[in-house]
Amino acid sequence: MTGLPRLSAAVLGTDDPHMLAGFYRDLLGWDVVDDEPGWVMLRPAGGGTGLSFQEEVDHQPPVWPQEPGSQQMQQHLDIEVGDLAAETQRALELGARLAAHQPQHDVRVLLDPSGHPFCLWSRDVPGTTVGG
Repeated sequence: MTGLPRLSAAVLGTDDPHMLAGFYRDLLGWDVVDDEPGWVMLRPAGGGTGLSFQEEVDHQPPVWPQEPGSQQMQQHLDIEVGDLAAETQRALELGARLAAHQPQHDVRVLLDPSGHPFCLWSRDVPGTTVGG
C-alpha cells in the first residue's frame, strides 16, 4: 500500500457476531466477505469500506442517551436512505428497535439487535442533517 492510510472497516463488538452481521447484511444489502468463528466482515458489492462484527463475550450494550454510570456509546453509524419512513419500518421488521429518545425530527435513531445506536436519515426529508 502506498500513500495515506485507508479505513478498511468499522468494527462493532457483540455477543453474537453472526446474528448482528445478518441484521446489517439484510439492512444494507452488503455481502459477507469473511466469516470465521467470532468474526464476520461485510462489504458493499462495489467494494469500499466494510463493517465487521467481533465477538465480545461480556458485551454490554451502550445506553442511548447516555446516563451516568452506564455503558457510554462511543460511536454510531449514520445510514443515508431514500425513504426515511419506509426504511425505518424495514429496520424495525429486521429486528431493530426505535430508540425512546429522538433528538431530531428528520433523523431516526434506532438500536440494532445488540443495542448499538444507529441513525437513518434522508436527503429527501426537508431540513435533514446527518447525526443522531
